[in-house]
Amino acid sequence: MNKIVLVAFCSMLAACGFQLRGQASLPFETIYVSFPQGHPIGTDLKRLIKAGTTTRVIDNAKKAQATLEIISVMNDKQIMSVSGGGRVREFELFYRVSFRLIDAKGVELIPTNEIALRRILPFTDAQVVAKEGEEAMLVREMQSDSADQILRRLEAVKIAETKPKPS
Repeated sequence: MNKIVLVAFCSMLAACGFQLRGQASLPFETIYVSFPQGHPIGTDLKRLIKAGTTTRVIDNAKKAQATLEIISVMNDKQIMSVSGGGRVREFELFYRVSFRLIDAKGVELIPTNEIALRRILPFTDAQVVAKEGEEAMLVREMQSDSADQILRRLEAVKIAETKPKPS
């Protein structure tokens, strides 16, 4: 009976169209990643590209087929709600990344684009240290999520093939 249930479950899963994401395929062989100093999103992007694609990340923008420019990265925290006694109950965390992708000729393949993420952080005065750790974890998660979103947008880029004109 267990085998029948297992086979039925596997066939339903296959029939629904589910498949693992697999390896990303970027439409260029080499890429240069430019990012503001001190922001780990550039390192995350380089790691994602190296691990999940056949595209090579190189250290010279002039030799790259495409350049991914991380223009700005911003973290922000605002009070979202307060109690009747005036104590903070929730914070709203914001993470914004602006980027663009240009090819070797300077043509924008992806014009300046922004990814904006937000998370809600419940807050209690009794757990200040724990909430600081939770905030750092949420910011790290938003950074990782934005790097994944940038990689998916890079995958969607279509590069026009230049064919030689017949003489």
